[in-house]
Amino acid sequence: MPQIWMTYREMADLLGCDADTARAEAIRRSLDRKKSRDGMTRAKLDPELSARFVAAIRETDPALDRAIRDLRGVGDAMSRSGRPSAGWTAIADDFDAAVAGRQ
Repeated sequence: MPQIWMTYREMADLLGCDADTARAEAIRRSLDRKKSRDGMTRAKLDPELSARFVAAIRETDPALDRAIRDLRGVGDAMSRSGRPSAGWTAIADDFDAAVAGRQ
């Protein structure tokens, strides 16, 4: 999982609290903290908070999340075929049908 560093204000938005409470939570969880070049202190999210952040992003734009899953599916299908062009027409047809279904 990638490292996600947030300011206390950003953590507060994620947790639904104020920045002071987010700071206290970072301390309680023993999160790594550092002062960035912009002067803001950031805390590295632990796996639980990172999962919460990813879930929040997915909820904000379901169409984008679906597009990412579709692209991963195309990549998986291409890698399974062993040939980049094998099955491309069927994949493209499936993609066209999915796009048409959203309109």
